[in-house]
Amino acid sequence: MPKPIIVFDLDGTLVDTAPDLLDSLNHCLSGVGIGRVDASEIRRYVGFGSRVMIERAFAAHNRSLAESELDRLQAIFLDHYTANMPGKSKPFDGVLAAIERFHDAGYLTAVCTNKYEGLSRQLLEALKMTQLFECICGSDTFGHRKPDPRHLTDTISMAEGDPERAVMIGDSRTDIDTAKAAGIPVVAVDFGYTDQPVHVFEPSCVISHFDELTVKLSERLVLAAQGHTVT
Repeated sequence: MPKPIIVFDLDGTLVDTAPDLLDSLNHCLSGVGIGRVDASEIRRYVGFGSRVMIERAFAAHNRSLAESELDRLQAIFLDHYTANMPGKSKPFDGVLAAIERFHDAGYLTAVCTNKYEGLSRQLLEALKMTQLFECICGSDTFGHRKPDPRHLTDTISMAEGDPERAVMIGDSRTDIDTAKAAGIPVVAVDFGYTDQPVHVFEPSCVISHFDELTVKLSERLVLAAQGHTVT
């Protein structure tokens, strides 16, 4: 019988990668006459991938950006990011203990991220976290990516988890929309990378620390999603 499963987003959910993403953004912008993006502005940029980060920086300065120039800058960004991994990135407080709780309760865990799979694996290997997950599925693992619900359902299938006893953990509207479209309950963390409070996207529930992510909470969310009355 397939086991229950918890599926995590990566950036802004499992790992605080914002400082390194910002460093790489400023590095690739340094040669095009755009001032440094300040850390206080990070939520405006991080969470949508490197291409969107670069596009938003140009838009903030009312600068046009040709596709070929975007390709060039993205390559610079990715080279810098990869060479400096894991840099300042680190797991969010409490996440390792939460994963251990679920493993002890017989759950599987997996990663479903719009980061490239290779970069995701490299980061998690550098942080000694790869062994925690049945599979790590990035934007290029399948022929689709979040918010396409198949990215999540295919991740669950690859991990050999039970889709009827699955919960998604994320930090963005993309994660929440993906889980809803898949019919899977979603827990949103409120410390991730989104420019709006996550509660406005109506996740199943919101947590502010991984100490709140318990097996009991997961079971309650699954039962509620199945139409059971939960008291």
